[in-house]
Amino acid sequence: MVKKPITIGPHHFSKKGDAATFLKTMLHKYDVGDKVSAGDAEVLLAALALHPNGAAKMGSGITHFSVRSADFGSKCFWVNRIDGSTEKFSYKACIRG
Repeated sequence: MVKKPITIGPHHFSKKGDAATFLKTMLHKYDVGDKVSAGDAEVLLAALALHPNGAAKMGSGITHFSVRSADFGSKCFWVNRIDGSTEKFSYKACIRG
């Protein structure tokens, strides 16, 4: 399989698997219910721009990102919008594009 480089914000990865590991590590440094730091939020915004439904996920605008429960007891990143709505998103989908 050919390595596919990917850039997410200021981070350049020689292969998508390295980007996935980076984002997974970021996710797991937070507890469920935590608000994501401003620095990590910049990376997540860049990642979300790569998501196939990124524009819809961003919606009316983003106030912040958080980590919450997801399906089957897992946790994931959530986008918290200006209008008060929230939606989860998969960092894996961001990398796949």
